[in-house]
Amino acid sequence: MKIPLPNPRILLFPFLFSLGTLPTLWGDEAQVFQFRADRMSGSRTTGQEHTVLEGNVQLHSDNLVLRADRIEISGDNNRYLECTGTVTGTDSEKGVSFQTQSLKYDRKLKIAHMEGDSVLEDKKNKVVAKARYIEYDDPKETAVLEISVRIFKEKLVCRSQYALYQRAEKNLFLSGFPVVYKDQDEFRANTMKVNLDTEDIIMDGSVSGTIKGKKADDTATKP
Repeated sequence: MKIPLPNPRILLFPFLFSLGTLPTLWGDEAQVFQFRADRMSGSRTTGQEHTVLEGNVQLHSDNLVLRADRIEISGDNNRYLECTGTVTGTDSEKGVSFQTQSLKYDRKLKIAHMEGDSVLEDKKNKVVAKARYIEYDDPKETAVLEISVRIFKEKLVCRSQYALYQRAEKNLFLSGFPVVYKDQDEFRANTMKVNLDTEDIIMDGSVSGTIKGKKADDTATKP
């Protein structure tokens, strides 16, 4: 009686992870990334290449380190990454980190799409941005934020339904019922531009605001 042998491809992956190694996937010559996970499956059939990593997944791609419950890798040269579960990412070289529920990342264009409750932290500029959807373009250093947008920098708090963040220029463009809180002051308009470095605010359309004077120092000499 001939006993069918298990698929050797299926046996290989548990063996690799049982050794505690960090396997490598090759994309193009300039981009090599490494990963670890509890389980791995996939296919290298031409035109249908994909790899699925599950359980405590950690993946290194260039300067980006991704962690998730599940990551699916597909496309030519492993171009596309789709992450689900508790997803976090860190680019220590640029000082950018994020957390989201779902991430789609294009390794060639270096553009990340985050969906669900998402947080983008720019440690270099001391900015924290939160939204239901964030698109971060790494080469352009820009972020588009949509739905329940909240952006924090020290005592500056910005809220809107749509925002464009230009990291290099430190500019923030707000629309969709934007409001900016600066110390005890409040500003509203149809559209707003905020320089997060100088904290200068330019407002346009239905401008309104509340400016509260600072309390005088009780020890100051009265005229």
